[in-house]
Amino acid sequence: MGLTAAIVGLAVLVLIHEAGHFFAARAVGMTPRKFYIGFGPPIARTKRGGVEYGIGSIPLGGYVKIPGRNRPSPGDLTKLLPPAEAKRHTSEIEAIDAAIESEDYGRAHALLLELRPELGETRAWQEIEGALAPEAYWRAATWRRLTAIFAGPAVNLVFALVLFAALFMVAAIRETNVIGRVVAKSPAAAAHVQVGDRVLAVAGKPVTPKDIPAHIRATAGKPFRLLVDRHGRRVVLGPVQARVDQGAYRIGIAIESRTGPGESPPTAVRDALKLTWQVTSDTVRGIGHLAAGRDTNQVSSSVGIVRVSAAVWRQGLRDFLFVLGLVSLALGLLNLLPVLPLDGGHIVMALLEKIRGRTFQQAVYMRYTVVGLALFALLMYFGLRNDLFGGGGG
Repeated sequence: MGLTAAIVGLAVLVLIHEAGHFFAARAVGMTPRKFYIGFGPPIARTKRGGVEYGIGSIPLGGYVKIPGRNRPSPGDLTKLLPPAEAKRHTSEIEAIDAAIESEDYGRAHALLLELRPELGETRAWQEIEGALAPEAYWRAATWRRLTAIFAGPAVNLVFALVLFAALFMVAAIRETNVIGRVVAKSPAAAAHVQVGDRVLAVAGKPVTPKDIPAHIRATAGKPFRLLVDRHGRRVVLGPVQARVDQGAYRIGIAIESRTGPGESPPTAVRDALKLTWQVTSDTVRGIGHLAAGRDTNQVSSSVGIVRVSAAVWRQGLRDFLFVLGLVSLALGLLNLLPVLPLDGGHIVMALLEKIRGRTFQQAVYMRYTVVGLALFALLMYFGLRNDLFGGGGG
């Protein structure tokens, strides 16, 4: 049940992200051709109003296909067609290429439509037709492109904010520094940490309730001492040596939280904004640490996200929804990274094209995408390593 809830929750976040792109694109005059949840060969699909809706066989992410992401170039159709097919239509393709070369895209589009009965609506024909269509993405004004692209991450950010505010209005969780649980045979148990101890300092540094996990992770496996308040007396425990568990240094304690009455709407919105800003700041700092080669053991993949969400489901609906809000926020923020094929990369390209006064050709997008995919593959490696093998302890 927990696994099902986690997968459904992640699918909902992808769905609303892609819906943001889809409806924003339609609102600014672009007609998407496809709306898919998942990648790979479709396991279910239907076509309505010129849009193909489907579910891919690989349940990772999703996409909205907006026609004409890149400006067409002479020779594009020849590259996409089988050699024999391209040879049979040499004169027609040359006419299309000449129209593209002279930037008469309307004529090129009309000539391509004449080839539809012979070529059929193959992938090659669809790609070029979309690039030449009047509503093509690359032909739209910069503000229209930015609206269509930014809408996806924006929906995830707003969803997280609204969800946090709603949860705060239902019941407020108060952080404490009280240890609510000690895992058996853990470093904390070996150091005689007890349930009810109040953590005052970690490795000689005073801590607030929300800072306790971060200070433990910062010890990076080196022995340290805990200062706790036990029944009104200050007690020094340790040395304690954190060990890697699920990609992070932990000592085997759970900090107690207490549920209080729900907040008023203005207070709930204020606290939701505060939490969103805090998570955003931590995410930006984390990305900076990764760029410097630090904290690679904090990266998680979709495997870890599903596993954590499934575990939290067993703790209750409120905790599950809270984690879902955090995942939605992370999804929105990470999609704003300035690399292709992420949304942030498309935003950067749209702004550069505005400054340049001309759109880039597909080859430029492809080279930039290779950089982004390489970074994505590296992050995926770190995430899977941490989720499947317990991290590298860095």
